[in-house]
Amino acid sequence: MRPDRLNPLFAAAASLPGVGPAAVRALERLDISRVKDILLHFPIGWRHTQKLESLAEAREGDRIAIPVQIVSHEPSRGRGPFRILADDASGIGLLLAFFGAKGPGLASRFPIGARLTVAGRLELWNGRFQIIHPELVKGEAATTEPVYALTEGFTSRRLATLATEAIARVPQLPEWIEPSLQSKHQWPPIAEAFATIHTVPDSAKARDRIAYDELFASQLAWALVRARRRRARGQPLTGTGRLSDALVASLPWQLTGAQRQAIAEIAGDMAAPHAMLRLLQGDVGAGKTLVALLALLIAVEGGAQGCLLAPTDLLARQHFATLEKLLGPLPVNIAFLSGREKGRAREAILARLASGQIDILVGTHAVFSADVVYANLALAIIDEQHRFGVAQRLMLSDKSERPPHLLVMTATPIPRTLALANFGEMDVSKLAERPPGRQPIDTRIVPLTRLDEVLDGLARHIATGAQAYWVCPLLDAGAEEEIATDPDAATPATVRAAMLRQRFGSTVALVHGKLKGDARDAEMARFQSGEAKILVATTVIEVGVDVPNAGLMLIESAERFGLAQLHQLRGRVGRGTAKSVCLLLRGETLSATARERLQMMRATDDGFAIAEADLKLRGSGELLGTRQSGEQGFAVATPEQVERLLPAADADARLLIARDGGLEGPRGEAARNLLYLFEKDAAVATLRGG
Repeated sequence: MRPDRLNPLFAAAASLPGVGPAAVRALERLDISRVKDILLHFPIGWRHTQKLESLAEAREGDRIAIPVQIVSHEPSRGRGPFRILADDASGIGLLLAFFGAKGPGLASRFPIGARLTVAGRLELWNGRFQIIHPELVKGEAATTEPVYALTEGFTSRRLATLATEAIARVPQLPEWIEPSLQSKHQWPPIAEAFATIHTVPDSAKARDRIAYDELFASQLAWALVRARRRRARGQPLTGTGRLSDALVASLPWQLTGAQRQAIAEIAGDMAAPHAMLRLLQGDVGAGKTLVALLALLIAVEGGAQGCLLAPTDLLARQHFATLEKLLGPLPVNIAFLSGREKGRAREAILARLASGQIDILVGTHAVFSADVVYANLALAIIDEQHRFGVAQRLMLSDKSERPPHLLVMTATPIPRTLALANFGEMDVSKLAERPPGRQPIDTRIVPLTRLDEVLDGLARHIATGAQAYWVCPLLDAGAEEEIATDPDAATPATVRAAMLRQRFGSTVALVHGKLKGDARDAEMARFQSGEAKILVATTVIEVGVDVPNAGLMLIESAERFGLAQLHQLRGRVGRGTAKSVCLLLRGETLSATARERLQMMRATDDGFAIAEADLKLRGSGELLGTRQSGEQGFAVATPEQVERLLPAADADARLLIARDGGLEGPRGEAARNLLYLFEKDAAVATLRGG
């Protein structure tokens, strides 16, 4: 139950004075529905109004307040404004212009001969000073006012009034920040911080305080999930080496040091009495699949079952094929399950799984289905974890009497702060080395104006028997109108495929997200078998596609992609022994950020360095999940604040659990208010399917 003292902050915005139905609708467009939402809707700037006695002191562009005498009215002509002529104390003229306003109403508000103080932004019109839609000022004319992000039907001044009302409702709350940390940063109490943010232009410390609170709430939720997970009894599994040693001995290459380290960490977790919760990060081509298979073999050696889940049918089938090839003659029963398996074939798989005849199940989210029953599921591996929802992960936990060990994998290198934010309840293993024999990829930036030369080079490449990818950022031919009006517009995949087929014929395959599964599989099969030499695709091939004979990657309108996405796409080549090339085809007009992004791609193929650069260029919201950055969204903390404050928030959350008694100690009791305030209370019970 939410503490009663917080109820005023969770009251509807309509409970504030002067907020009627129309205002409620306007506020909802700003995602404001409660009092606390107003507090968290920070000013985006400040408006300073300078009081002057004479226009002789004024400069164009200044916002001023000045006493004037109304001289005459000039009614509007046609669509022109209603203008009022006024003089300042020294006789300098000032036009007050009103567009779309009613003349009689203005005449009564600004009667001729009246002495008034008006305020607004000063500009020049036909050599005369003018203020458009000036305000009538009463009382103190020199002001500093907050400016807010707005919607139609609301003004910054009205939002500031509501903020004042909301600030008055902030209760006195016990402090949850570790005292030495608060003292070090000189952060004010939370009520004072909210008041400062909405009333004082220089509010950096107050903004940092609230941003820290949000980050601390997030990390404390993760810490509680982690602690509860470790209290729940898991299924300790100790591998015998019977299968895993045989697999490693059969490999034509040596494991990298990073792979050996990750396997040791995973094996240690699986042998513990509580369920493993670990994130495996690997750069492109770092060998995550082999690590995953060795973890699955530990489960099989321990007499249990494992499953490997992938977000798409294409990726799941490729994992299945890879595992089958790696296992070779080893006595391991592996099966595949997706939504496409129907009837007797599906029933046979489910029967073998329930009886324990299947050791490893590979599939899509279909393995979560209610009718999928395991004899003894002890390890679940989820690839590209951010594409699975909390509800699906909870269903996975229901598949076993004791929570299964959970290993999640991502091919997107994640900066440390984002790993803490998005996977804060997990231990992390990192694969930063490449298996021996992998050659660096030659990356070049080529303007699209040289398309004819690019096509000639592509023809020479496939004439050698090699294959190539051509990636486009857009799909539908409906974008042709954009292309016609914007020479830098990205060519959709369907249009580009048609153009390439005119020259290269049926050797061009096309894959995109809107293609039906069977058709997409057929096109992929043509490319994987070598029948098709060129695969035109959207970013559906970003993760998982493995065709060693494809040694050329062309990314059209590369400036439209993020760094992490470019790196993932580039990683589709360089999987064979031959030298591979990635061409970044750019438009003529590049922003400074886009230019920096492409140069970074040329400079390095270190995915972790690229991820850090991407975070700085684009912010945390776009690297993962639906915005490519992230399933963890922060309402208050900026990317810069996340980078600077999150490590301290994570350390403080761990300290509260380990030293200060968790939520039962005095600081923990205070922190309960924080979890409710930032709505992390539900997360404690459900996040990560813990």
